[in-house]
Amino acid sequence: MATLQDVADIVIAGKAKKTPGVVQEALDAGLAPKDILNTMIDAMSVVGERFSRNEIFVPEMLVAAKAMKKGVDVLKPLLSDGGVGSMGKMIMGTVAGDLHDIGKNLVIMMIESAGFDVIDLGVDVPIERFLSAYEENPDTKIIGCSALLTTTMPALEQTVAAINQQPWRSKVKVMVGGAPITQEFADRIGADAYTEDAASAAQKAKELVS
Repeated sequence: MATLQDVADIVIAGKAKKTPGVVQEALDAGLAPKDILNTMIDAMSVVGERFSRNEIFVPEMLVAAKAMKKGVDVLKPLLSDGGVGSMGKMIMGTVAGDLHDIGKNLVIMMIESAGFDVIDLGVDVPIERFLSAYEENPDTKIIGCSALLTTTMPALEQTVAAINQQPWRSKVKVMVGGAPITQEFADRIGADAYTEDAASAAQKAKELVS
């Protein structure tokens, strides 16, 4: 019989192949799907903290996120309220002219594991696409924009400026990130939040909607 501690351990260890079996065992033992999900979210927070302290690196974080995803797949049919996206929707994309997606994808994995339903617009996303994505999903709580090159920082600034001019701006939070971005730059362009890595992005996203 699997316990919640077993579920947490398997996610932290990043054993994706074994995770569905352990989650199923926990269900068979009578544990509530919501409790199992929250245990996995907490386990990813532990992984995120270790990453922030440089105790583990991107590969370890990716395997843990993959293990969590496999576990969530087992729970999805049982979460009647669609509870996997219980924190709400977030739109994410890398700004126009920038083709980098590893950092963005890592942030998405962490944010999904914090309970968000992420709409991934991909890379090289024009301003209009960010705006239309929100209009198609007006219940979105956060828009995340990333730039990985100093040359695409102006595109990030223009994207945030366009979002800031929208009549719905007060209903959504804007998060920015990427290697060249700083808190000072985020403040100057009018973003609501900046984080320097994927783990803190998930934490910040939760704070923004709570």
